[in-house]
Amino acid sequence: MKKTLFAAGLALTMLTACAPQQKKEALTMSGLNPAKFETTIDGTKQVHLYTLKNKAGMEVCITNFGGRIVSIMVPDKNGDFKDVVLGFDSIADYQNVPSDFGAIIGRYANRIALGKITIDGDTIQLPTNNYGHCLHGGPQGWQYAVYDATQPDSTTLQLAMVSPDGDMNFPGNVTVNVTYKLTEDNGIDIDYNATTDKKTVINMTNHSYFNLNANPSAATMDGILYVAADSITPVDSTFMTTGDMMAVEGTPFDFRTATPLTDRINASDNEQIKFGRGIDHNFVLTTKGDDTKPAAKLVSPVTGISLTVYTNEPGIQVYTGNFLDGTVTGKRGTVYPQRAAVCLETQHYPDTPNKPQWPTAYLEPGQKYHSHCIFKFGVEK
Repeated sequence: MKKTLFAAGLALTMLTACAPQQKKEALTMSGLNPAKFETTIDGTKQVHLYTLKNKAGMEVCITNFGGRIVSIMVPDKNGDFKDVVLGFDSIADYQNVPSDFGAIIGRYANRIALGKITIDGDTIQLPTNNYGHCLHGGPQGWQYAVYDATQPDSTTLQLAMVSPDGDMNFPGNVTVNVTYKLTEDNGIDIDYNATTDKKTVINMTNHSYFNLNANPSAATMDGILYVAADSITPVDSTFMTTGDMMAVEGTPFDFRTATPLTDRINASDNEQIKFGRGIDHNFVLTTKGDDTKPAAKLVSPVTGISLTVYTNEPGIQVYTGNFLDGTVTGKRGTVYPQRAAVCLETQHYPDTPNKPQWPTAYLEPGQKYHSHCIFKFGVEK
């Protein structure tokens, strides 16, 4: 009897040893499991997580669902790598929890007044999803699109899609190409291109929520901010630009000298701060489209991590996470409180289609839309 039991046990051990082992999915440096980003949308559109790495050890993870930056691992002042953007651990959360975390925004980043644009004398009504205005392309903007993705090398991701005529009621079949390039000097170079077969409006940006303290469970308003801007485009109580320019001198919006955000966002006696519930404003850049000049710079006094933004765009939206409210749980089970991040969105000005005095956002057949942004990371000790 003992021999029989021994033989049975030995056979079971051999079968277990010989059985094919389930492959364990390798995690990214930021702790993401790529398997949690594998899905099919609308029966045919494949979603994946793509990882970019450079020789300096920096890692950027991006999903082709909305072209979203999911994580950014950069070294702090001690040489330890930290994740400095908000996001989710799985594609299910990106699908089910409304957010703009890390996304490519289009067709029109920011707001269009009352959702109305006029093209060649015809008024077009867009969907309204924010205080009676069209925000970030409407409720199903490009942050929810699935891009075709190609990764030609370890530092490059190419994304492409076609937004059909009538998408969120915007006219024109628009062909979009976005390239993410992780540079050897720790920059994320984002190149946006688009063409159309019918006159339309285009204004693209990336909506990453940066927490350079690498602690998204707490507000990050101790960050020191510089913005190359002499003025902002002020807003009304519905966050819509008035069409005016307001000089920043003598106001909480003067970041021409690097200043801690905490010194400015609680200026409750300022009407614009009240309207924005903090800072949520377009800054009129003095860089004049020169993407070799710093448009903005944010530095964490905790980690020493710095982020410098370069762009060919005329404006940048500075948003201090005022609408984060502790109801969203992100990566690693972290609850995101108010002001847990800062967004630096390079752009044409809000509502430019209805403000003819501002740089045009119209795109016609035969023209090419091109926008360029670099998020360059460094360390200040």
